[in-house]
Amino acid sequence: MSESTVTPSETQAAIKAAMKEAMKSRDKERLSTIRLIQAEFKRIEVDERIVLDEARVIAVLDKMLKQRRDSQKQYEDADREDLASQEASEIAVIQEFLPQQLSDEELDTIIDNAISAADGSGMQAMGAVMGQLKPQLQGRADMGAVSQKVKARLVG
Repeated sequence: MSESTVTPSETQAAIKAAMKEAMKSRDKERLSTIRLIQAEFKRIEVDERIVLDEARVIAVLDKMLKQRRDSQKQYEDADREDLASQEASEIAVIQEFLPQQLSDEELDTIIDNAISAADGSGMQAMGAVMGQLKPQLQGRADMGAVSQKVKARLVG
């Protein structure tokens, strides 16, 4: 497949435009984070020999966001505020390219619908509920927090 026939996803195009803007404004921190994002996309495309679609781009960004949140927490626990603030700035840039986050009310409604649609009850339904929620919420909510909410509802 030639380069000209491959159209980047909407999010990839927005990231590329943001990279050009960061270069023009000489925003080194922002540019560095955008280059990390671009490198991750390229790594996946080369390793898996695929062209990323919009859903996969969002999944990659979501994974990068989760990694940085985990690192930020570990740095804060170790009293390394310098490194924690670096992670926080990367989180802010990555979040710009993810879909709008859901409100707590919207999230609760989606979780309730998934639980009522699940076959089973109690913790046995956890896998089915999370399997149904993940594609709907990818990039729009912190899946760790969603998991905690689902667990509380299924147990309680």
